[in-house]
Amino acid sequence: MLPDIEKLLELQIADKEIRKLQDEVAALPKRMAVIEQKLAGTKAHLEKVRTAAKSDEANRKKFEAAIKDLQGKISKYRDQSLDVKTNDQYKALLHEIQFAEQEIRLNEDRILEVMVNVDAREKEVKAAEAELQAETAEIEKEKEEARTITAEDEKKLLEWNAKRDALRRGISEDFLRHYERVMKFRGSGLAEVREHKCMGCQVMLRPQTYNEVRNGEKVMVCESCSRIYYFNPANEVKPEQEVVTVTGRKRARPKAEAPQAWFYRPDYGEEGEVLLVFSNSGDSSTRRIYEMHTGRQFGDVLVREGSYRLAFPEDLTDAALRLNGHWDEKEIDGWGSEIPSNALDLLQKDLLAIWREHKAGHKHSASPAEQPTAR
Repeated sequence: MLPDIEKLLELQIADKEIRKLQDEVAALPKRMAVIEQKLAGTKAHLEKVRTAAKSDEANRKKFEAAIKDLQGKISKYRDQSLDVKTNDQYKALLHEIQFAEQEIRLNEDRILEVMVNVDAREKEVKAAEAELQAETAEIEKEKEEARTITAEDEKKLLEWNAKRDALRRGISEDFLRHYERVMKFRGSGLAEVREHKCMGCQVMLRPQTYNEVRNGEKVMVCESCSRIYYFNPANEVKPEQEVVTVTGRKRARPKAEAPQAWFYRPDYGEEGEVLLVFSNSGDSSTRRIYEMHTGRQFGDVLVREGSYRLAFPEDLTDAALRLNGHWDEKEIDGWGSEIPSNALDLLQKDLLAIWREHKAGHKHSASPAEQPTAR
């Protein structure tokens, strides 16, 4: 591995750690706000319970005052009844006395209801006060812990920043500039290459590119995500493991006369690596073309008379590799302009299996079922 790549790997670790610590430090005010909000909720509950208790007391006094006023009216009506001269006047005063007595009984019932609630209100107030006291102590503890963690993070941040500055001084300015630009937009500036794939964006590499990255003689950049490649031999599949993968579970071969066929082309004009799918339907056939790594369709669906082998001979070159894949025509139409990730993964894994067979010494056979030639 090139020295600059090794230093960039260390720098990436430092940058990620710094970012994590910065996020933790920046999160302190938000965490404090959440803690305070929790305490405010408990205080609001206590205030609500206290207000309810005060309301009960005010109602009790109001009912008692009403009773006293009604009793005064009854006394007045009785005095007046001594001076009345007609039965109608007496009956009217008697009716007023009865109405006042009924109102007194209603207010006495209301006072009883309030008194029944008093004990419950007192218990609620005491429970809310105890909850507030316990929560206040717990929240103060949480605040102190948060401040302690933040202080430790700030200390670590100073150490990592110093380490980062030291690493930057030992890296080529061009590489550093490229790394920082990609790091800003992607979250990482380097990506490991493993199993013929960029682990940053999951795009498959051409065999030649993969070998150049493994050799580690020059800096290689991903054409898809712009991350700088690096190769870690410790993560490479061991030859004996690879042989077991190939021989223990032999790759299935596509059927030669299947009505649908998928092909990989590494050299399709300006597009480069593509996936082609042909479908026979009655007296005609269709062709769709997708970008190999993203699965995006380009161009229109082309329809020609005859089976695809006769209709599209210019596409079936010696470089075309037949892949395993068959999806219903309606399902493909439902994909729209892009192959779903699960289907794309299956096609890419099948291509990887072909490359593994080549690497293991099992040369791919050019048969009508797998690698038809142009006619």
